[in-house]
Amino acid sequence: MKKFSAIFSLFLILSLLSGCTGPGSGIPDDGKLTVITSFYAMYDFACKIGGDKVHVVNLTPAGVEPHDWEPSPSDIVSLEKADVFIYNGAGMESWVDSVLASLGNKNLAVVKASSGIPLLNSDGEKSDGTSNDPHVWLNPQNAKAEMKAILDALVEKDPDNAAYYEDNYSRYSQDLDTLDGEFRDALAVVPFRNIVVAHQAFSYLCSAYDLHQVAIEGLAADSEPDAARMGDIIDFARSNHVKVIFFEELVSPKVAKVIAEESGCTTAVLNPLEGMSAKDQADGKDYFSAMRENLAELVKALS
Repeated sequence: MKKFSAIFSLFLILSLLSGCTGPGSGIPDDGKLTVITSFYAMYDFACKIGGDKVHVVNLTPAGVEPHDWEPSPSDIVSLEKADVFIYNGAGMESWVDSVLASLGNKNLAVVKASSGIPLLNSDGEKSDGTSNDPHVWLNPQNAKAEMKAILDALVEKDPDNAAYYEDNYSRYSQDLDTLDGEFRDALAVVPFRNIVVAHQAFSYLCSAYDLHQVAIEGLAADSEPDAARMGDIIDFARSNHVKVIFFEELVSPKVAKVIAEESGCTTAVLNPLEGMSAKDQADGKDYFSAMRENLAELVKALS
């Protein structure tokens, strides 16, 4: 991991110059927990459980696709000063093990939110551990498990506010059950089951609701298919009543639009919730609203 080696070398210099104590940059020293998250979905879950009892800082910038993102030296300094670090795991954040091994912050509580969730491969089958689909949060029941992992860490780190965190978890747990029911009810009656997507991010969603994803490319969000793969997708769309080719906001829609044009389909966004723009966050958009937008697009595409 050459990029990380360079970052770590610079981090050592910065730590000697600036020290590694006190709250992270821009975070008030008010006694609240400082929680660092790896990317948007983890950030949203941490905000929901932690509420106003914690300061949550997301490492991946708003609107940035997180698969190939790596932390900067200032991000590593922030981790040295944090109380809790939350990441998804399951192969999502390739940089985590190296970064955690480099830290001197022995009081950092580390939460691998996907721990204990049965992992699937990109075909929606039980993973053998060599090729996980990391997007576990797209099944609301998995999202609930990830919020529970966050709850447990916050309660252990801040027992004085345990009842507050538990109340938040109880409310959002019920909301996730409601969301799950909405997906089950709406998708149980659609006549078609195949979705064509930009990359294989939807194994957990499809497994939960008896859908089948056909991906233009694999687990890497920004890779591009060769001509033969594009031809296969076009043939599949024409032969299987596919009306919509789904792409993602954080990745170029160029290939999806070419396939849609050649197959007589339209395009639409299916959001894997890896990131969210600053504007959408400021407008109050979150996991629940984005998932309900996904459901509306799926129902439209499969009806």
